[in-house]
Amino acid sequence: MTTNFASLRRPQRIRAVYAPVACAAVFLGLQPDAHAADKELLDILLGNGAITEQQYEQLLAKPELRSEDLPDGKQAKPPAETTSEAEIDPVLAAQIDRAIEDKLPVTTAYTSKGFRLETRDGNYQTNLQWRAQFRYNSDEGPDPRQVDDFTDPKISDFVARRLRMKIGGHGYRPWLKYYFEVDLQPSREVDDDSASASARVIDWRIDIARYDWASVRVGQWKIDYNRERVDSSGRQQFVERSIINRIFTIDRQIGVQLRGHLLKETPAEFRYYVGAFNGEGRGVSNPDDNLMWMGRLQWNFLGRDLPWRQTDVEYTEQPAGSLAFAAVTNTGVCTRWSSGGCGNLDGFASPSDADPGQFKIDQTVLESAFKWRGFSYQQEYHRKIITDRTQVTKNTLTGGYLQTGYFFHYLYESIPQPLELGVRYAFVDEPNEIDRSLNNERNEFTVVANWFFSGHNNKLTLDYSYLTLNDRFLNARESEDRVRLQWDVSF
Repeated sequence: MTTNFASLRRPQRIRAVYAPVACAAVFLGLQPDAHAADKELLDILLGNGAITEQQYEQLLAKPELRSEDLPDGKQAKPPAETTSEAEIDPVLAAQIDRAIEDKLPVTTAYTSKGFRLETRDGNYQTNLQWRAQFRYNSDEGPDPRQVDDFTDPKISDFVARRLRMKIGGHGYRPWLKYYFEVDLQPSREVDDDSASASARVIDWRIDIARYDWASVRVGQWKIDYNRERVDSSGRQQFVERSIINRIFTIDRQIGVQLRGHLLKETPAEFRYYVGAFNGEGRGVSNPDDNLMWMGRLQWNFLGRDLPWRQTDVEYTEQPAGSLAFAAVTNTGVCTRWSSGGCGNLDGFASPSDADPGQFKIDQTVLESAFKWRGFSYQQEYHRKIITDRTQVTKNTLTGGYLQTGYFFHYLYESIPQPLELGVRYAFVDEPNEIDRSLNNERNEFTVVANWFFSGHNNKLTLDYSYLTLNDRFLNARESEDRVRLQWDVSF
């Protein structure tokens, strides 16, 4: 803060010096009386050597009489315009400002993580952020998966897709971190119960991260299996994730994980993740002694780490890339997971109808990503084996995507710098040994334009998709066009 003390004469100057202190009196424990508080502050400044004895006496000098101090009917004369009044020079004003600020036990700031409160010793920190996505869909609803989905009537819709509150930081020590996220109003269909749109805690976790080479995380979160899903929906390159997400995501689980980051800034730099989880999805206790086991190994082959976010809006000066392999196994009643929890893929028994431990799921993913000077690329290839122990069948599903984007301003200055263009291709191959009528292959072709007002915290996204389905049972081929426009903003 900056105050022009040189322009203040004696009757006002003490109050001007003390104005910010009066606002912070609850923190400083100073007296509410202005003159007593002025003297206490000046005593502190003198004791700390911030002002001299002469300056102390000048600042403490008695102000001119006020009208209320005079007999009735008398008026105090305004102070004369003289040049002999003692003035506070800018250096002293800055010293006073610093002394006041140093007395406050908590600092405030606004960062990319939202509003921040932090103690001066750095041991306690809280970040609060609100986030919303407002979307228009030319054909609202989930990605079409069967022939009937392509022939349903078209629906244009406005959707409050996500409304979230995020709170995170650390306590006691900077390496004891916490985070939780609340989904305040999930969207629902007209025939859904209102409970489907109730607020819910989707993430909560604590990290013991004293050492980079080994840290522990406990809680519920999107486990670190594949990049597309772990990337926040507010850090995506497209309006929504690709068609593979519903089939292959492991999503949020409750459990514990060991993770580390080793050999930094060398060609051998890598990250590892190993964890055990309930395997029943968000907010569900494990009904048996089977646990989900998951592992991921990520090699940062250029010696630079890639954060969990898409596009290169930050303009990565030095090239950064990664190769990763991950695997997961689980035995239970789920054949898929989502932010809603445990569910089932088409043609498989629902969790409520399945026998205990009916499905054994074994999944793997091979992934790569790269960023450099406005260019971004990432790719995943998935394989999922579902063994149905009741039906005695085995289904192997495969899928993948490749997406890339670029800020063409860095090639042609006439193109606006906030504009990014991108493209994505994705496919899913879903053979089904239980219900052969569900045996199909799907494809997605999507192009996107992003306009970043303030990085990912305030952006506008427009994408167009061409979706196709090849039904092997009916020997039919269907297609559909889709346009989506979304404003994603965080405060």
